[in-house]
Amino acid sequence: MTIVLGCIADDLTGATDLAMILMREGMKTVQIIGVPDETTPKPDADAIVIALKSRTIPAAEAVQQSLAACEWLLNGGAKQIFFKYCSTFDSTDDGNIGPVADALMDYLDCPYTIACPSFPENGRTVYKGHLFVNDTLLSESSLRNHPLTPMTDSNLNRVLSRQSDNHISNIYFESVDLGNKEIRKIFDQHNPDNTTIFVMDGLNNDHLKSIGSACKDLKLITGGSAVAMGLPDNFREKGLLGSPNLNSPFDAPKGRTVILSGSCSEATLEQIDYAKSRMPTLKINPQDILDDKPVLRQTLEWVSKNTREDGPILIYTSASPTEVIALQDEKNRVAVGTLIEGTLGQLASALQASGFTRFIVAGGETSGAVIHALAIQVLEIGPQIDPGVPWTLSRSGQPMALALKSGNFGARDFFLKASVQINSMEIIRS
Repeated sequence: MTIVLGCIADDLTGATDLAMILMREGMKTVQIIGVPDETTPKPDADAIVIALKSRTIPAAEAVQQSLAACEWLLNGGAKQIFFKYCSTFDSTDDGNIGPVADALMDYLDCPYTIACPSFPENGRTVYKGHLFVNDTLLSESSLRNHPLTPMTDSNLNRVLSRQSDNHISNIYFESVDLGNKEIRKIFDQHNPDNTTIFVMDGLNNDHLKSIGSACKDLKLITGGSAVAMGLPDNFREKGLLGSPNLNSPFDAPKGRTVILSGSCSEATLEQIDYAKSRMPTLKINPQDILDDKPVLRQTLEWVSKNTREDGPILIYTSASPTEVIALQDEKNRVAVGTLIEGTLGQLASALQASGFTRFIVAGGETSGAVIHALAIQVLEIGPQIDPGVPWTLSRSGQPMALALKSGNFGARDFFLKASVQINSMEIIRS
């Protein structure tokens, strides 16, 4: 099987989200963690999603990693590159969406590409170039208080113009609503003297499928994962992809289940609140981590006393915006995040050693830390729990099942739903 679509995601949960959508649309998809090299075997797949941890690192490093991933994918046969970022356009004024998009456009010699973070199933839509979260402007949503990438401007043209050296233009929903031919017509009319990024409106899945169809000849696409739902049919039309196969098996390993949450998003905080009365729950005080208290030892002692064989436990560092701001006043926001993520990663490794094989993780940065600590390199994509969040399987070393959730995703009962779902799956291996 030859790779036809190569994807570069700027965080782990976003990569998993994208892989799930491609699987759902009939592409055999494998997720690789980190920048692959010449020693990395090329999986038997239609699409490969490379999960980087490049959203909040210095822009130059994000560019370097993304270009290395792009080169590897092209060498593997990829006909098209997809640069995936969050549906809330998580970025600062310095990047990293703009710098990475610019670098990939230059590397691939693209006269134009798109930027389309819309994900209607999760309440993210773009109207007149403005990003909305559940009918609220991004800048007026709870995401304006994001601890690493506070989102204070809903105008994507304006945000991207501060980051990119390319010309930024808009294609509004009136044109998108007319379908792929109209979108292609606008593409064809772009000024060849200006390399251009078109910010695309998208209000529903039909819009995203039209956008995906219109992009069939682009070397590079940038956006949220949902725009990928229109891509597999492009490859089928070209004879590069067979009929969809939606019956991939998922064999859940035996073992205990733990929920680890570092996300401070409003959605995750609601999920924690719902779970508290339904399972053993421990809050790790982030201040204790900053004060270098024996948090890991104390947590493992609690685990030994509270673990249930037939249900999950929940351990979290998630905090309210007020608590986060207070911590960031003591240390810079990157340092706070790094310390907390490192602790949760160490905890995940210790829990794996004590028999936990099923990990439900909330937060992109937290998921990255956990995957790194567990030394996972390749993930196979399983069934959906909620829009944008599937179960995954690690095939290297000890089999593990992982649900890696973006902080903003999932229904209020997500944690309970995920644990019930994994318990109901047929267990093939121990």
